[in-house]
Amino acid sequence: MNSIYDFEVKTIDGKMITLEQFKGKVMLIVNVASKCGFTSQYEGLEKLYQAHGEKGLVILGFPCNQFKKQEPGTEQEIKEFCRLNYGVSFPLFAKVEVNGPATHPLYSYLKKQCPGVLGSEAVKWNFTKFLVDSDGNVLSRYAPSTEPEDLETDILNVLPVS
Repeated sequence: MNSIYDFEVKTIDGKMITLEQFKGKVMLIVNVASKCGFTSQYEGLEKLYQAHGEKGLVILGFPCNQFKKQEPGTEQEIKEFCRLNYGVSFPLFAKVEVNGPATHPLYSYLKKQCPGVLGSEAVKWNFTKFLVDSDGNVLSRYAPSTEPEDLETDILNVLPVS
């Protein structure tokens, strides 16, 4: 793939789309889980989306069950959990793998573009975040422990000027 916009992903409702539909927007791509110590970050992610969505930010949540089986539900259960408990309105997608032989191609790309500490490509845990600018460049990778509100300055620095 030459561009992040070339990747096909399945929405949480089972529809295949390409990331082309987010061209021109700043993307925060996050592997999420409903039964994780970081699950409360859904609240902060939603706040960021509410505050900056109209300015060009989109948050893309990719459920992942690879870390201690902390995302065991079906897509419908995940969607309901997020809506009822955190009021999530940003786009959610079907479960993906972020490490190993079945890694989703999008995550292979993100990890190559923006390796972690000491050049490691592996995603260490749920709620690892990747910031992509409005031109499709993968700018930063943030640890699971980085709270969404701590990303606000970085996001504001790359949002398109209106």
